Amino acid sequence: MVISGGFGSGKTTFVGAVSEIMPLRTEALVTTASAGVDGLDATPHKNTTTVAMDFGRITLAEDLVLYLFGTPGQRRFWFMWDDLIRGAIGAVILVDIRRLQDSFAAVDFFEARKLPFLIAINEFEGAPRHPEAAVRQALALREDIPIVTVDARDRNSARAALIAVAEYALAAV
Repeated sequence: MVISGGFGSGKTTFVGAVSEIMPLRTEALVTTASAGVDGLDATPHKNTTTVAMDFGRITLAEDLVLYLFGTPGQRRFWFMWDDLIRGAIGAVILVDIRRLQDSFAAVDFFEARKLPFLIAINEFEGAPRHPEAAVRQALALREDIPIVTVDARDRNSARAALIAVAEYALAAV
């Protein structure tokens, strides 16, 4: 399963919350050199960034394991996305509603590759709430693409999003 979304949308937090193992993280300190490249204005508190991927695991049965791959959020690392989705059954696109435009590229990417995905609105404290129809219209989503809300810090919330995207992917087969 792929966990994707814009810079600072909660991908690393999501993988860490739901993984049964200590996630593999490829975090590096955000530097002043990246400020002009990564658009840090909306996330001034963020001091690290994923530079390759996050990796986690969930054992579903003795012989069935779900691997989680978190994509890097910055445009300069998008070249890795095709490798990270190889063999994936679906994707969760985490959305920070305050920076909806940061999600457009992920939506386009998964639509172009015909990988089932859902939108998971990460409910950041203080972020405005919008009706599902408004989010669907803003992201130009088809009616069949699920939209859920999630708290990326919460294991049960993250697990529910994974279940929803798995069900959606299976229904598409």
